[in-house]
Amino acid sequence: MKASQFLVSTLKEAPADAEVASHQLMMRAGMIKKLGAGIYTWMPMGLRVLRKIEGIVREEMNRAGAVELLMPVIQPAEYWQETGRYQSMGPELLRIKDRHDRDFIVQPTSEEVVTDIARQELRSYKQLPRNLYHIQTKFRDERRPRFGVMRSREFIMKDAYSFDRDVTSAKASYQVMAKAYRAIFDRFGLRYRAVAADSGAIGGDLSEEFQVIAATGEDAIVYCPNSDYAANMEKAEALAPSKPRGAATLALTKTATPGKSTCADVAQLLNVPLQSTVKSLVLATDETNERGEIVKTQVWLLLLRGDHDMNEIKAGKVPGLDVGFRFATVAEVIDHFGTKPGYLGPINTSRPVKIVADREVAVMSDWICGANEADFHMTGVNWGRDLPEPDVIADLRNVVEGDPSPDGKGTLAIERGIEVGHVFYLGTKYSKPMQATFLDETGKPQLMEMGCYGIGITRLPAAAIEQNHDERGIIWPDAIAPFGVVVCPIGMDRSAEVKAAAQKLHDELEAAGVDVILDDRGERPGAMFADWELVGVPHRVVISDRGLKEGQHEYQHRRDAAATKVAAAEVFGFVKARLQA
Repeated sequence: MKASQFLVSTLKEAPADAEVASHQLMMRAGMIKKLGAGIYTWMPMGLRVLRKIEGIVREEMNRAGAVELLMPVIQPAEYWQETGRYQSMGPELLRIKDRHDRDFIVQPTSEEVVTDIARQELRSYKQLPRNLYHIQTKFRDERRPRFGVMRSREFIMKDAYSFDRDVTSAKASYQVMAKAYRAIFDRFGLRYRAVAADSGAIGGDLSEEFQVIAATGEDAIVYCPNSDYAANMEKAEALAPSKPRGAATLALTKTATPGKSTCADVAQLLNVPLQSTVKSLVLATDETNERGEIVKTQVWLLLLRGDHDMNEIKAGKVPGLDVGFRFATVAEVIDHFGTKPGYLGPINTSRPVKIVADREVAVMSDWICGANEADFHMTGVNWGRDLPEPDVIADLRNVVEGDPSPDGKGTLAIERGIEVGHVFYLGTKYSKPMQATFLDETGKPQLMEMGCYGIGITRLPAAAIEQNHDERGIIWPDAIAPFGVVVCPIGMDRSAEVKAAAQKLHDELEAAGVDVILDDRGERPGAMFADWELVGVPHRVVISDRGLKEGQHEYQHRRDAAATKVAAAEVFGFVKARLQA
C-alpha cells in the first residue's frame, strides 16, 4: 500500500467537543469523522483497525465451534412484543413505522430474532448444543452520546447466543465461550481483566465482564493482587467484619450540630473519625393494583458507615427491596422522620420504617446518626440498648481498597477499566416467552437454555487507545494496528536510490504477508514522522541518502525513545524478527 493512494487525513488539533484521549486521537488520526450526535463514519484508517479486530474475533469464535450468520438491523416489533421488551425498554429503543404503518425497531441487540431462528430450526435434542453469532451494526438512542465511539448511538458488536438442552450443558457452553474470550483478548495485545459481574434477575454466578485496564475507564474493577479474584464494583462482596460488636462505653446524647447535615461535617465538628458516623438512606417500595395504581408504600431506612457508599445492585437483592425500589420523596421522608434529609436516623421516627443495616454498621458501637430533628445528631448510639436490632443485616456497600478479599488471600485493590466484552448465562429468559422448545429423548418439549456473549467491536479501538497513547499520539498493539510497518523514505522524489530502496523493502515485506505502507507523499521528515506517530503504526523504517551511503537504515518502534541503525542488507530480517517478538 502506498500512502499517496490511501486516505491519510490527520489533524493538528482535535475538535472542541472531543473530551477523552481516544476521541481526540481518533479524530486527529483520521480514524473517524462525526456525522451527527453519536454517529460516526469509519474512515479507511479506522476501518482497517476494525477489520483486524473482527478477524481475530471470527477466528476464535469459529475455533470454539460457533457458527456465523447475519441478522437484520431493522426488526419487526412483533418479536419484541412477545418478550415484552417493546413495552419495557425506554426511549433508547428506536421505534419506527414502515409505509404500511407497521411497527419496527432498529435493533440494539438480537435475542428475539435468534430465539425465533432457534425455535424454527432446532427441533430435537440431537441438534443441541448450538452457538450462533453475528457481527452487526446496532443502534441505541442514547440521550447523551459522548466520548466518541466509546458511547455512540450507532455501533458494531459481535453477539453470540448458545442454545442447550439443560443447565449443565448451558454451563459447559458458557465455559467454552469464556475460554474463547480469553483467547481473543490475549491476541488483541491489551492489558485486561475478566471480572465476575452481577447476573441481575437471572441470578447465579455465570456472568463475566472483560475490562480493558485504563485510568480513564468508567468502571471500577476490584481485584486481589495475590490471587485470581476479580469482580466489578457491583459484584464485589464486602465481607462481614471478623470482630464482634464492642460494648457500649458512651451514653446516648442528643448533640447540637447546627448546619452540619453530612457525616463528614458532623465528624469534623465533633472531632471524631468519619468511621464512627452512620449515614441514613431512605428508600420506598410500592404495591400496585391491577390498574397500576399505588395502593401501599413501604418506607425503608438503610444504614451505612459514614465513609461508605451504597451499592444499589446489592440493595436490590435485600428481601422486600428485590421487587424494585425507589428513593423516597422529600414528603415521604418528612412524614416518616419528622424532618428534612440531613438529620435522619433510626431513633424516634415519626412512623415505623424497616431498618436495614450494612454488615459494618451492625457491629458498630457508640456511633453517631441523625436525631430526626434539624441541627441535631445522636451520639453514643448502641444497638439493643438505644434501639432494637435491625430488621435486616446485609452487604449494602461498595468495597474499598484494603478490604479483605472474599477468597481469603489478601486485601482488595481497585483500578479503572472499560468494559469491552460480556459473557452471560440467560437461562430461559427468552426461550420461555417465545416458546423456543425442543423435543427430548422421550418426545416431550423442553425449553432451551440460553447464553449470550457480546464484544464491542467499535468500542475496542477506543479502549485500546485509552490504554496505549502518549503526547505524540496512538500506540497500537501489533495485532490491531492499521498497518504493522511504515517505510518512510526521505527525499525519494529527489533520489532514485532512496526511491528504489524504499520500494524494494516495501515489496519484500508485502510479499512476506506484512501489513506495510510506503509513505510516498513527499512530505518533510518532521511532518511525515509526526503523522505516523499520531496514527500509531508500531514499526517504522527510515531510508535516506545519507543512510544508504553508510549502508544503513533506521528502525524505530513506536515505544522506542530513539532509532536503531540496522544494516540495509539485514533490515528485512530485522523487521520480521521484531514483528514476531
